[in-house]
Amino acid sequence: MRVAMLSAHSCPVGQLGTRDTGGMSVYIRELARELGLLGHQVDIFTRVHDPRDPLMESLGRNVRLIHLKVGGDDQIHKLVLYSYLPDFTYSLEEFRKANHLKYDIVFSHYWLSGIVGQDLHKLWRVPNLIMFHTLGGVKNSLGIGDEEPHLRIQTETDLAHACQGIIVATEREKNNLVKFYNVPGENISVISCGVNTNTFHPISRDMAREQTGLGKGKLVLFVGRITPLKGIDRLLKAFASIQQKNGTRLVIVGGDNADKVELEQLNHLSQKLGITEVVTFIGTVKHELMPSFYNAADVCVVSSLYESFGLVALEALACGTPVVATDVGNLKNIIQHGVTGYIVPAHSAEGLTERISEVLAWPERTLTQSRKIRSSVDGFSWTSIAKLVQEEFERVMGHN
Repeated sequence: MRVAMLSAHSCPVGQLGTRDTGGMSVYIRELARELGLLGHQVDIFTRVHDPRDPLMESLGRNVRLIHLKVGGDDQIHKLVLYSYLPDFTYSLEEFRKANHLKYDIVFSHYWLSGIVGQDLHKLWRVPNLIMFHTLGGVKNSLGIGDEEPHLRIQTETDLAHACQGIIVATEREKNNLVKFYNVPGENISVISCGVNTNTFHPISRDMAREQTGLGKGKLVLFVGRITPLKGIDRLLKAFASIQQKNGTRLVIVGGDNADKVELEQLNHLSQKLGITEVVTFIGTVKHELMPSFYNAADVCVVSSLYESFGLVALEALACGTPVVATDVGNLKNIIQHGVTGYIVPAHSAEGLTERISEVLAWPERTLTQSRKIRSSVDGFSWTSIAKLVQEEFERVMGHN
């Protein structure tokens, strides 16, 4: 089949760890590549985010990334993009007609893309399948960070009831759609996220330390965007309570200039806690280099207050690194408590302190032990996930 995959506000090959580029970008890129290997033609549509962006590039067999010139050629706030969505739809349709293409299904990612997807559903008479990735209603219920606008909440509600199908990564997210948007459960399919098991795999920690330049001593790792929902402030407080010995350090990967205010607040908190010398903000790291960072760590921490899934934990475990995580996304079903890491309550800095300390006290990890941790996520390959998504495409198309 020919699939039009939409990622209007975020480029799937953008720099991970920046404000609008995270797990969703990994999901789109990896899933598209696997669908291409299954023989499907996949075109991913996004907007130009940088004047240097090629208008079209191959991401693998049968997969193309197409940048549409909409709203200028540099970064704009995603809410500003809302007013340009009709132009996005128009440009996409012009591309389709110019190339004499016919798509069988639209797979929209995030609510902004969902709007375009519904327009294309009406125009092409094909199903629009949506994956929201995060929900504004859930974010607002937490009361942390900027409040999501009514526009987003209302649009998500309308899309959830109007689209031809919804994919979520966890039962928890399915329950959130039912709770916050009153969506019938039978319209929602749960398909897990995956991990690239060729890219993320165990290597010796000494080699990983050499590749990353992180040196010796115990290492606690955080990976993610710099935003209040990631709970980095709680992680800093938890780390400050850990007995600092043997050169124990906290390394935070993620963030860019757009996160300047949040980074300044976190640096100020580090100073207040007296841990500035043992906390390092690395900034963004290319995704292909991340396996070395995971392998270099003694423990990876996911301190989020909300995740639709929790890809970072999956990547860390695939590298054989234990994970301490808050009870968000699907992590309680991925982490084997006391074996491959620990789950703690989402708002508990004390719980993070206790469990991080426990993992740091484990004997130094051998490559054999890393491979045992890795085996716990062998069932999450993108190949397996793509086959399930393919089945969902076929089911939705059969009902259209």
